[in-house]
Amino acid sequence: MDQDDVDTGLRPYSDVTKPLSPDDERRLALIDAIPVMDESTPLAAQLAVDARRRIELAGQKFPPPLQTRVFTVANQKGGVGKTTTSVNLAAALATSGLRVLVIDNDPQGNASTALGIEHQSGVPSTYDVLINDVGLEEVVQESAVIPGLYCAPATIDLSGAEIELVSMVARENRLRNALASYLKGRSQRGEPRIDYVFVDCPPSLGLLTVNAFVTAREVLIPIQCEYYALEGLSQLLNNINLIRAHLNPALHVSTILLTMFDGRTNLAQQVAEEVREHFPDQTLRTAVPRSVRISEAPSYGQTVLTYDGGSTGALAYLEAAREIARRGVEPRNDYAQVGSGSDSGTRNEGDQQ
Repeated sequence: MDQDDVDTGLRPYSDVTKPLSPDDERRLALIDAIPVMDESTPLAAQLAVDARRRIELAGQKFPPPLQTRVFTVANQKGGVGKTTTSVNLAAALATSGLRVLVIDNDPQGNASTALGIEHQSGVPSTYDVLINDVGLEEVVQESAVIPGLYCAPATIDLSGAEIELVSMVARENRLRNALASYLKGRSQRGEPRIDYVFVDCPPSLGLLTVNAFVTAREVLIPIQCEYYALEGLSQLLNNINLIRAHLNPALHVSTILLTMFDGRTNLAQQVAEEVREHFPDQTLRTAVPRSVRISEAPSYGQTVLTYDGGSTGALAYLEAAREIARRGVEPRNDYAQVGSGSDSGTRNEGDQQ
């Protein structure tokens, strides 16, 4: 990422006419004190960019969305960073003062592992929600490390759910109904609203992924900056269009995140340019680089935000989360009310008819 692309983020878009606070003035002074490096010293340039990012993002509180936003994180291609993106964006938003729920809808349970959530066989999980009509409130666990971050774990039992769902009535709506009931119940109990929900999907387009698409209003697609990145994208978009036509008219691709970006290679630059050319409004400015820290974190049952919060990867996810949070406060139709109450985050039944 070029230094010119780094957004200071010191003032929300709607507050450009207001004077800077003393804290923001100090941040700007510190940023100005960092020398500018050019491409002839790539390591020094990256260190300077990271230093600016740390100053900009330290202690930042992201604005809550106008209403609960529900994302399905999907891409039928494996290894593109779906789970990594789900847990790290969730952690970034939670550490910035928001309440976030991750629904692990992948039988591998990697999102549960990364968040340090118990998910051995026998633990109440998304399988019980989908198959046994167990309420999400009986399944959701709060992170012991990040307050405000919740997870509905997945166990190995979920691997059989695809077959068991086939014979069930309204099989595509089971996760949606469970989430709607959970969010409504929180509101009725006077509990704080969940600001963001991320549904982590398996690398397939089966019934688990269909349930996730019916549950959400927004689709977040991680795209790996490599040769095969765009090959399956048209099939994914076709499936999203089918879901929108028959099951969930509100579903749309709102966010695309470039992952595993290596700015030193022409290939990564070309893929990034092509994605931004075809999806200029959906693609985030921030790209997540290849990072050893991002890869290491799950082996310690952590996100990269808690494993090494000052690393390049952690800062990239914080920046991406800030972009998403800013879109959530824009009065656009894309982020219209998700549900039938200002706090419930559930969708009106008429939306699905």
